Amino acid sequence: MTGLDELRAMIAIGKRPPMMELLGISLLEAEAGRVVFGATPDRSVYNPQGIVHGGFAATLLDSACGIAAFSATRKPQDCITLELKIAYHRAMNENTGPVRAIGTVVSIGKRVAHTEARLVDAQDRLCATATSTLLLSDRA
Repeated sequence: MTGLDELRAMIAIGKRPPMMELLGISLLEAEAGRVVFGATPDRSVYNPQGIVHGGFAATLLDSACGIAAFSATRKPQDCITLELKIAYHRAMNENTGPVRAIGTVVSIGKRVAHTEARLVDAQDRLCATATSTLLLSDRA
């Protein structure tokens, strides 16, 4: 079984990890080296300024980066974030509507993967971007 096979099985049965369940994040698409996550921000993820907390965007982007790497593995492996760099381009609020985090593999080797992700709203306006370096580790 490849990482992609495992992801497709998760999508087919609607399985979500607890944090994704908590934040209302869903894995929408998966192909080798590319994934799409979706969510709709609401007041439950607001910061004290009354806008969506940057951690919500960071969670979507980190998930997209890590799972993009996982989707490209020949066998299911842990893809551990070593570095995540985020740039915020547009504030989000409850009126933003659905957003998508699109993650792609830039390069992947035996031990390290480099990925990038874009967070866009329903009109394809850029909300945030990220690059990530991930350690590929065999599962115990």
